[in-house]
Amino acid sequence: MSGTIKVGLIGYGFAGSAFHAPIITSVPGLELTKVVERRSDKSKERYPWVEVVRDARDLYADDAIDLVVVTTPSTDHYAFVKDALLAGKHVVVEKPFTPSSAEADELIALAKKQGKVLTVYHNRRFDGDFLTLREILDQDLLGEVKEAEFHWDGFAPVLRSTNWREGSEPGTGVFYDLGVHFLDQAVKLFGIPATISGDIRKQRGGEAHDYFDVTLQYGSGLKVRLKSSKFVRESFPRYSLHGTKGSFVKYGVDPQEAALIAGTQPSAVRNWGKEPKELWGKINASVGGLHVEGVIETIAGSYVDYYRNVMEHINGQAELEVKPEEARLAIQLIELALQSSDEGRALPVPFAEAAPIA
Repeated sequence: MSGTIKVGLIGYGFAGSAFHAPIITSVPGLELTKVVERRSDKSKERYPWVEVVRDARDLYADDAIDLVVVTTPSTDHYAFVKDALLAGKHVVVEKPFTPSSAEADELIALAKKQGKVLTVYHNRRFDGDFLTLREILDQDLLGEVKEAEFHWDGFAPVLRSTNWREGSEPGTGVFYDLGVHFLDQAVKLFGIPATISGDIRKQRGGEAHDYFDVTLQYGSGLKVRLKSSKFVRESFPRYSLHGTKGSFVKYGVDPQEAALIAGTQPSAVRNWGKEPKELWGKINASVGGLHVEGVIETIAGSYVDYYRNVMEHINGQAELEVKPEEARLAIQLIELALQSSDEGRALPVPFAEAAPIA
């Protein structure tokens, strides 16, 4: 197909209103047409041209809708994605893909059978700091990386939230919510690990895990640690990488999230995703026989590029950036890490040869 792609959005809660609708409406060629809201018409206040409907079946029955975007709680992803694919729609689903890799397998097979595009919103591949890390590694500025650590911490020692993420259903908790991004990023940077070990806990007494400390070990000797805690008042670096030529350390979080939550429209900002200089990462390395110590300007992040890629792929103009098999791999690694945490031992990653890395 070619031309304008009409989009139907299922859900206008936090994810739908902050992380999807503003991005979709910033991509020329995508047209947000219908929004499923159960009890309100909030989307119409910001996007007055959209039609608000109460049931997702209204999207499935509309032949004009080309792409369905699922932003419901992850506990419901499987059902909504399956129904959208069966209705002949392309699908974007919010991360995590599904609570289980078995469900992911079924949906991938269904998408292929239907001849439809299926992808998962791993938008953190389009964070400026991650894009900068990829470029640093591509240019071999650190040499062979031997150790890396990713942190997603905060200070919220008292559990107050009562939303679905804090519940006991499959697919809830911080490891599915945030850890899935780090696992996806680690695999994109370094490949599939040989072993994984997890320490995943409920530190605040809730029903869902709120802490993870996961280690990926590689045959090259590389060790990657992924960590999140709600008891960190003094921040660690977001990313720290150490290699045979030197180190790179980066504090701070990509500014796109805060801007979107504040209601900013990406298409209305000239320097969208550009990070202030005080947050640029520090490098201390040997480059071309010289000792270099300084900062590296962070590449501007762009979640808009995620949806632009989806549009171009549907139109046959680009390879899909976030393949469903890659999103399934992140769920498989989550399952292994949870098993490792339960058993108190490192586990081999048995599907290292089965899951492709783009």
